[in-house]
Amino acid sequence: MSRWQKLTGGTSGDEYAARFAALARSGKDVHGEARFCAALVPAGARVLDAGCGTGRVAIRLAELGYDCVGIDLDASMLDVARAQAPELPWYRTDLAEFDPAQIGIDADFDLVVAAGNVLPLLAPGTEATVVKRLAAALRPGGLLVAGFGLDAAHLPVPPGITLPEYDAYCAAAGLALVDRFATWDADAYDGGGYAVSVHRAGP
Repeated sequence: MSRWQKLTGGTSGDEYAARFAALARSGKDVHGEARFCAALVPAGARVLDAGCGTGRVAIRLAELGYDCVGIDLDASMLDVARAQAPELPWYRTDLAEFDPAQIGIDADFDLVVAAGNVLPLLAPGTEATVVKRLAAALRPGGLLVAGFGLDAAHLPVPPGITLPEYDAYCAAAGLALVDRFATWDADAYDGGGYAVSVHRAGP
């Protein structure tokens, strides 16, 4: 069982969506992740939102002209995503077992994004497998972008993955670190408790 399932019971889709809707109403920018990704690949690029939740990132990228697919294990989150954007493809799948061919999609994404603490909320011990499966969904030269907390102040669960571990998983999957930031606004990484990492697939 994933840390996310233990934390939420897999029934928090509406609550999660309501929280971000309230943030948006208050004037907070809730599209930082989509804006970050849009700066990396041109409109029309294929984007996989891995651990898409309620679809906030994929829906915004689709509005900006990207060809988006969302995958998640939490059915309650996907219900919200489907209700908000029924025209987009949403698939329920465990990231540790993700196989594009099995769900009938091509493994040639220009960018895979894992936002919202996806990596630290996986089932313990599956992190390397998930990175390998996400890397396998990229076209040659494609990008894996992941943002997650590294300490208790930035996570709803005890820290489960370090940056050196994540980089090692990426390297084993054929990915090279391109850049790392402290926020989705591309602030320089300063060794703090949150990091957004960009890795590139080999040719």
